[in-house]
Amino acid sequence: MKGIMKLPHRRQFLHLAAGAAALPVVSRIARAQAYPTRPVHIIVGFAAGGVADITARLIGQWLSERLGQQFVVENRPGAGGNIGVEAVARAPADGHTLLLIDVSAAVNATLYDKLNFNLVSDIAPVAGISRGPYIMMVNPSFPAKTVPEFIAYAKTNPTKINMASVGNGSTPHVAGELFKMMAGVNMLHVPYRGAAPAMADLLSGQVQLYFGSMPASIEHVKAGKLRALAVTTATRSQALPDIPTVGEFLPGYEVSGWQGVGVPRGTQVEIVDKLNREINVALADPRMKARLADLGGTVLPGSPADFGKFIAEEADKMGKVIKFAGIKPE
Repeated sequence: MKGIMKLPHRRQFLHLAAGAAALPVVSRIARAQAYPTRPVHIIVGFAAGGVADITARLIGQWLSERLGQQFVVENRPGAGGNIGVEAVARAPADGHTLLLIDVSAAVNATLYDKLNFNLVSDIAPVAGISRGPYIMMVNPSFPAKTVPEFIAYAKTNPTKINMASVGNGSTPHVAGELFKMMAGVNMLHVPYRGAAPAMADLLSGQVQLYFGSMPASIEHVKAGKLRALAVTTATRSQALPDIPTVGEFLPGYEVSGWQGVGVPRGTQVEIVDKLNREINVALADPRMKARLADLGGTVLPGSPADFGKFIAEEADKMGKVIKFAGIKPE
């Protein structure tokens, strides 16, 4: 009889215990549903006006309209984007500080020996946004009109080609070093402090080669002021459909400028998933696709895991080029 009397109490205890265990899950879901509860900051590790900044503002405006809170872009330029990444790595993991991640973060993981953060362990991937090509360009006075002609010229004139970049370890620099490595040619690297002076010297013929971003380069190409030999992505660009890819002549060559969103590691998965869903809805919107295409990009949709895998692969590829070429930060 005593055993029978205890049974209801045991059932009641198990029911209460199960309910208590479910409380953290319920509260997490409730927090995610309420998110965001105040303005959200999107940290960009570069100055205003560049591709990363414009991309962040496009996505920020979309998220503001969809989620009912302001998503404010905050520029933290310096150290090749590292200052912005570190700021997010140290921010509270509550979803109210986002990072606009771009290809430089993958480069910097190897380029810098000592960082105050680890990209993989401190930043959780949320979603990719877009990727786009760089344009391999020469001054119109340069004798080569195709990539094979350029390689032949470089091999017979190993000291006559100056290759501009926007700084040691910048993506244009890495794109050029990967080209040198795969084509077996030598060129003198000339780093500049920004795209404007690099472009000015290419236009004047002071340097012969530059891997320029699509937005900063395409009008010069269309006007005939610069000659595009190839684009650096694996597929041709819709903006320049007649220009071949480098990979058509050097199979396996690929360099992209890309952007995506991350958050501090430890941000609850429900918030990450909510942001991922909203960003992917944006990437399916024809207007957003058109705006990103204006920046030379194509959309990069997928899950947080997809974006995390993409970042890891990019960091590995860029790291191999940096080590092979012995690139050091300025």
